Amino acid sequence: MLNSLDLEGRPQDTRVVVAMSGGVDSSATAALLKAQGYDVVGITLQLYDHGEAIHRKGACCAGQDIHDARAVAERIGIPHYVLDYESRFRESVIDSFADSYASGETPVPCIECNRSVKFRDLLATARELGASALATGHYVSSRRLDDGSRALVCAADRDRDQSYFLFATTREQLQFLRFPLGDMTKPQTRELARQFGLSVADKHDSQDICFVPTGRYTDVVERLKPNAMEPGDIVDVDGRVLGQHPGIVHFTVGQRRGLGIASRSPLYVLRLDAAQRQVVVGPREALLMDRIVLRDINWIGDGSLDDVIGDGLELFVRVRSTRAPQPAWLRAANGGYEVELVVGEEGVSPGQACVFYDAAEGQARVLGGGFIKSAAPRRFEGGREQIEAPALAAARG
Repeated sequence: MLNSLDLEGRPQDTRVVVAMSGGVDSSATAALLKAQGYDVVGITLQLYDHGEAIHRKGACCAGQDIHDARAVAERIGIPHYVLDYESRFRESVIDSFADSYASGETPVPCIECNRSVKFRDLLATARELGASALATGHYVSSRRLDDGSRALVCAADRDRDQSYFLFATTREQLQFLRFPLGDMTKPQTRELARQFGLSVADKHDSQDICFVPTGRYTDVVERLKPNAMEPGDIVDVDGRVLGQHPGIVHFTVGQRRGLGIASRSPLYVLRLDAAQRQVVVGPREALLMDRIVLRDINWIGDGSLDDVIGDGLELFVRVRSTRAPQPAWLRAANGGYEVELVVGEEGVSPGQACVFYDAAEGQARVLGGGFIKSAAPRRFEGGREQIEAPALAAARG
């Protein structure tokens, strides 16, 4: 018979490692599992020099957070360990973050942290401790399928859903991971923490870029990749120089403010050319993209991607964590994969993720995703927009 975590055995005979960041979500997760009778072990990762960030609110895994996690573990009566993952985090997350920005991308470090530190290294540690599962406080769910495998699905609380940041989770990892808060709202989680008497019940949420003590990511990039701070030209789509910039790292696709150039009409950052140190700007309509080339695809839908994609797979994609999934087609092209957006998206930036879903709303299943390598704009001819995407014609029937 399966227990509440879809595992064989009684809760008291089932060891679960909980990744405890010191925040209310992971603390409530640990307390909930302990109350259900599981053999819970809490682990907090020291991911960076928390001495620099200890006074900054909203930075997870900093000194105060380690203290809070330890206090919660003591309160609920579970063993707690702090593991030094600083070198792994620097190599896997911080260095790649700086490299990505220096190449003109806009990276999402939380995705890499989940993929390479929490769900790879910490998961391996949990297995070494004899655990049957690794539980986290992420707002996402997993469901047991008929064949015994697990599907990743969106959280019940749409405003808190973190599925975008977990698309790189593998099938093997999903078998071992559990997300007890996936069907709860944030207010419910805080109330649960209060019921358990946890001191972090009203603690502020953490920020995405936890390793930036000053809140200025450019400080990190400048220290690791000084070339990214070299000045260059701001040019229009025809290559005409409109002004200068202090370094491409200060800009991202879709940005309007802070360009430092005068124009009769608003200008937006269209793309960043790291090799030429150029910031290319243009009108807002030039931001609209309908073709996206992907790299590092992770497929966690049914079957293998090559078997199910055929001439094109209809699905829904999210190109920013704050945007709703949009209808699209996923196709094999040029030895890789491309997405054709039915309607188009503004500000599609290389380095961001493009995450696949089987539905546009509700607790949709996450089918995987990839990182955006490049994007192609809609074309304008004779003042009229010419849409080439076959998906649009298909959508119209």
